Amino acid sequence: MHQQRLQSMSKRNFSIPFSIVIALVLQIMPMPTIADLYRPDWVLLVLSYWALALPNRVNVGVAFFTGLILDVLLGTSIGVHSFAMCLCIYVLAANHKRLRNYSVWQQSIIIGIIAALYNLVIFWIQHLITDIYFLFDYLWPVASSMVIWPWLFWLLRKVRRQLRIR
Repeated sequence: MHQQRLQSMSKRNFSIPFSIVIALVLQIMPMPTIADLYRPDWVLLVLSYWALALPNRVNVGVAFFTGLILDVLLGTSIGVHSFAMCLCIYVLAANHKRLRNYSVWQQSIIIGIIAALYNLVIFWIQHLITDIYFLFDYLWPVASSMVIWPWLFWLLRKVRRQLRIR
């Protein structure tokens, strides 16, 4: 009995970091150029779910370190994704009680706004650093993130409930 309880606690403790690692892998996974244009912001979506569901466990600090890891994996200047991720997760965590009461489809629109903020902050910082110019193609991940959100929400909620993560 004690052994079984330890195993279930182990699964509970590692499920959030494991989901973040899966999101990081999905974010850097090679894709064809045409499909890469529409790649959702997996890390932002997973952190958004956990920040809405468990804001005491996934907060701005987790977003900061995950953003730093994403900066290293993508080869961008250190702090670009980290700052954008912190800003978005702060907005979600500060309003989590209100946002949790919305339907999944309304949350999808909110996630679209947050993903637009994320992508525009990244563009703004990279424009200051490297002098790139805005293309509408930078916003395609916003649309795909909105479409993916309901299914990711239901999947992660099922995992959270089955493992009784609190």
